[in-house]
Amino acid sequence: MDYEKLVSVMRKLSLEAGDAIMEIYGRDDFDVKAKSDDSPVTAADEAADAIISAGLRAAFPDVMLVTEEQSATHEAKGDTFLIVDPLDGTKEFIHRRGDFTVNIALVEGGRPTRGVVYAPAKSRMFFTQADGQSVEETGEFSKDQVGTLTPISVSDADNSALLIVASKSHRDQATDDYIGKYAAADMKSAGSSLKFCLVATGEADIYPRLGRTMEWDTAAGHAVLLGAGGDVVRFDDHTPLTYGKADFANPFFIAHAPSVALKPA
Repeated sequence: MDYEKLVSVMRKLSLEAGDAIMEIYGRDDFDVKAKSDDSPVTAADEAADAIISAGLRAAFPDVMLVTEEQSATHEAKGDTFLIVDPLDGTKEFIHRRGDFTVNIALVEGGRPTRGVVYAPAKSRMFFTQADGQSVEETGEFSKDQVGTLTPISVSDADNSALLIVASKSHRDQATDDYIGKYAAADMKSAGSSLKFCLVATGEADIYPRLGRTMEWDTAAGHAVLLGAGGDVVRFDDHTPLTYGKADFANPFFIAHAPSVALKPA
């Protein structure tokens, strides 16, 4: 894989998709439909998916592509594949809370090795460079000129005063019970894959997820966190979260800085 080309293409496509999303976000009203699993989908999901899919297929025609909006047609994946959630946090989008992201990632050998997470309403972009190091870009987000890049890295966590982030739309009692096992200095909520990025930048130490997610929900944020020195492990046995599962569904997981002393399930 040409990682330089991949990163450039993923970054540009995320910005193009972000423009399409924000155009629809700015409308007075937009249609919301229900998919077969009753999850919502909007014109923004579909427009972003079309942009990203076309761009990735043109640039990497020999690499399998998995996207949320086309997942019903996907079959068994190979060892290497691109995986996309064109609009992660659709509920945040619908309720105009801003915590939604564009997510594009490359999976190799069961692990996401490169990825981009772009939050257009928050003007935040995170991605892995060709060498695998994660950065945050600031500036005008020009499609043809990369802005200022700042390497990011996870925190050196204080286990007596942890910074914890959890889902904004999918919080439940089981999550609260698990969080209660830790000594928390601060607890915040965030939507979409931004939670992985908050751990990657050290703005949070740990993000536990005791709820249903799919591989496209997590792959890009997972890649960014890995490139910042963090990890994502299964909730049940703390082994690495892997990709390429037949049904695309993830088990419960914990995203964290390695300095966090993880509690048992």
